[in-house]
Amino acid sequence: MICQYWLIFVLLLIPTGIASGEPKEIRADSATKLPEVRREFRAAWVATVANIDWPSKPGLTVSEQQEELHAILDRAVQLNLNAIIFQVRPHCDALYDSKLEPWSEYLTGTMGQPPQPAYDPLAMFVKEAHARGLELHAWFNPYRASHPSGHSELATTHISKTKPHVVRKYGKYLWLDPGEPEAVRHSLDVIVDVVRRYDIDGVHFDDYFYPYPIKDEQGKQIPFPDDRSWEQSLADGETLDRDDWRRKNVDQFIRQVYQATKKEKPWVKFGVSPFGIWKPGHPESIQGFNAYASLYADARKWLDEGWVDYFTPQLYWQIESSGQSYPVLLKWWHEQNRQQRHLWPGNYASQVANAELKNWPVEELTQQIKITRDQPGATGNVHFSMKSLMDDRRGVAEALANGPYQEPALVPASNWLGNQLPDKAEVTSRKSQGGLKIQMDLPGDNDPWLWVIRTKTNGRWQTEIVPGHVRTYDLSAAIPSPSLVAVSAVNRLGLEGPVTTINPEEQQ
Repeated sequence: MICQYWLIFVLLLIPTGIASGEPKEIRADSATKLPEVRREFRAAWVATVANIDWPSKPGLTVSEQQEELHAILDRAVQLNLNAIIFQVRPHCDALYDSKLEPWSEYLTGTMGQPPQPAYDPLAMFVKEAHARGLELHAWFNPYRASHPSGHSELATTHISKTKPHVVRKYGKYLWLDPGEPEAVRHSLDVIVDVVRRYDIDGVHFDDYFYPYPIKDEQGKQIPFPDDRSWEQSLADGETLDRDDWRRKNVDQFIRQVYQATKKEKPWVKFGVSPFGIWKPGHPESIQGFNAYASLYADARKWLDEGWVDYFTPQLYWQIESSGQSYPVLLKWWHEQNRQQRHLWPGNYASQVANAELKNWPVEELTQQIKITRDQPGATGNVHFSMKSLMDDRRGVAEALANGPYQEPALVPASNWLGNQLPDKAEVTSRKSQGGLKIQMDLPGDNDPWLWVIRTKTNGRWQTEIVPGHVRTYDLSAAIPSPSLVAVSAVNRLGLEGPVTTINPEEQQ
């Protein structure tokens, strides 16, 4: 991952709880007003390429890998995050049990070699994230086929061995040719296979489409070697110029992934995190790399067409950056969001690295979160990467936990994917040693995705968000004697159902 909207004049009415900002009041019934839970996507990328975030190095024992996995998810809970974006396919390899691609070398040090004793990292990430009430999004690199950080020989089952005619060498990388239909089909099959077999909450791409350009020793840009697929497209009747043809290849793939994901599981979100600048000069003050022209990534089109459920432009610049201002770019992307999809910008948490003056102060990150909250249409942030939060570099994790992430938040609802609310919760309470326990159920003995538990004590409300598999919840430790308890269920689309209120004293 590279570490590096005319404002809509009528805001559409949106369901309760989708808007960001300070909590409002909702009514459980004619007499009870309840505080609304903040709606905000809070996520971090967990990169596996080059062992950036997990596992910390290849060749760890399975128990060591799993210990690190649990620590990442526990830290996410401590910081009141609500999602993890886990890289499952760094370069045509797999951090899960796949029949289509070989095991990643970042696990064992050897591509194609499974962990021993056998386990499935993606399955464990999903299970353990859900047990903690966290969404788990599977992050794929759609075209990259090898990375210079790799030291293992490519496995005999790697696509460069099984279908070498669709792979191109470009500098130190191998790359699937986006103009080769067979390469596109392979990547689509890989993604659909994961959506079908794993209970993930999202499919995620970052900024890599056609590769970032490289130069020769004389400083001249080396063209991507797709002559074969380009000439075939001309023979098949293609009329676009080469650059537009390349953009069409990527556009079609983005649309296909969105449609295929929804066909398999309509509730699974599809998100893309492109380079933060579409084109220099958009808006006028913006300067820098041209992802439209160089990566053939027409990200504005994908957003405008509604081919994504969430959009995470990598706004890896400071607020006061003159040519790449964070608030200026964020506002511009909001203005492009005609379909009102989720806008959750990516933030460069790893730039808060140490005490060197060239790195950012912690306040830069917390202020960017405030700017995001103040921008209409933007409802969350994604942080690159988890390692900086694990290491608490310069106190960045502590600043999030004690500042903008002090209270829990629900992921904003994706109401365009469905509008069926969860049933009303059935709630009872009983006294236990030292406090109160509540029993929560839904009709038909179904589990919701999450429970929202609001408790009122001495006139003050407190809110907790609890995983849906929990049926009995002990309020003893933090809330010994609430005068009112309000419980609601939340489904996989983020929709909150009717609220049930009880007076614990009346139930005893």
